[in-house]
Amino acid sequence: MRPHPTARTPDTGSRRPRHLPCTTLHSTGGLPRTGRCHRCGNPVAWHPRRHQQHIALHPAELPTAHVPASWRWHLSSGIAHPHAGGQAWCRIPHTALCPARTTPPDTGRRLGELRRQLALRSRRLIDTAAFTPRAAPTRPSAPAEMRPVVQLLLGRYLADDALERIRCTARPEPGSRRCPHPVLNPQAPAGVWRLLPLGHEHGAATAASRLLAVYDLTRAPTGEQHRWRAQLCPHHATARPDLTATGWQVFAPHRHADHIRTRLPHADAPTPA
Repeated sequence: MRPHPTARTPDTGSRRPRHLPCTTLHSTGGLPRTGRCHRCGNPVAWHPRRHQQHIALHPAELPTAHVPASWRWHLSSGIAHPHAGGQAWCRIPHTALCPARTTPPDTGRRLGELRRQLALRSRRLIDTAAFTPRAAPTRPSAPAEMRPVVQLLLGRYLADDALERIRCTARPEPGSRRCPHPVLNPQAPAGVWRLLPLGHEHGAATAASRLLAVYDLTRAPTGEQHRWRAQLCPHHATARPDLTATGWQVFAPHRHADHIRTRLPHADAPTPA
């Protein structure tokens, strides 16, 4: 009988069968499970660790010289181990690159550029509704009823916080802290609150007759709408964005029913003329 064909793995040089049984995240066979991050939508590979839970690694290897020592991992027989040194290439945890997380302080130029590429891919997935980030736990300071629906650039988006607390995503320098200023400019509000038709949604017969409280930016200049969509404060409106993942979600009534409001805010918010 002819031996089963084998292939050399790129990580260890060992041989394994070409046709391997499917494995799950909790498999003990040393095989990764691929998927995508529930925060940013980028690909990740979960690798088992010896006697520990799986770790989510970036799918591609990176030059060791560009990765801080505390982030280096390597694979041996499919098992992830902290980097022992000596190898020219290594793996890196996805959490160090995830654009939906705070930028680690040790991010260098090469890793910063890779993080920007992942952020751009994440934004494209969200803009095309191919990916919806998992909603973060509701904070006491921002209850669900405070999350507005904003209409701009021919689309509707659910914000991740109250209108006055939507925060700028710009970072003045790579790896620096995120800008603390809000996107809303209190001195010159760009939008108005309106009651607009909710619209049809997956066969909902009465949806067209329902009204939705929307912060409408469609009458603002196109550049101002792009500033809001990029989630930048007026100070960073013309600056090159860091491409940190924004907090917008494409509004879908069937998924965001808890955030549908049929009355205009009673606060000192702009109201229709």
